[in-house]
Amino acid sequence: MAKAQTTSENPQGEVSQQDTPVLPMQYDVRIHSIQFDGPCRATASLNINGCFAVRGVKLMEGSNGLFVSMPGQINSKGEIKDICFPYTREARAELESAVVTAYQQALTQGMNRSPQSAPDPTAQQAQKMGM
Repeated sequence: MAKAQTTSENPQGEVSQQDTPVLPMQYDVRIHSIQFDGPCRATASLNINGCFAVRGVKLMEGSNGLFVSMPGQINSKGEIKDICFPYTREARAELESAVVTAYQQALTQGMNRSPQSAPDPTAQQAQKMGM
């Protein structure tokens, strides 16, 4: 199991470092919509380790491929700042991998659906008109 170093100060002012075990991250990713035009490929929500939810995650297509855009807020300077984000390079890679995998699975499931499973809007309109 991986360990992270934590630094703490006791009441006497002495600083000590301890190795703290790092728990494996488990991501439950739900893809809400898939777009085929523009840079935004999908929107998603995350549930991390069954105890922390993140909404408003976007999967974007950039010049270097797919990347995850975390929900952000515009500050007083007009800059977009992430509200929440993975703190380490490893955590970001793991999160991006989970989102991209869920996106690819959603694409595959969408392609495997039979055309008859989707209602025909023309037929529905004809039924409404009494045809």
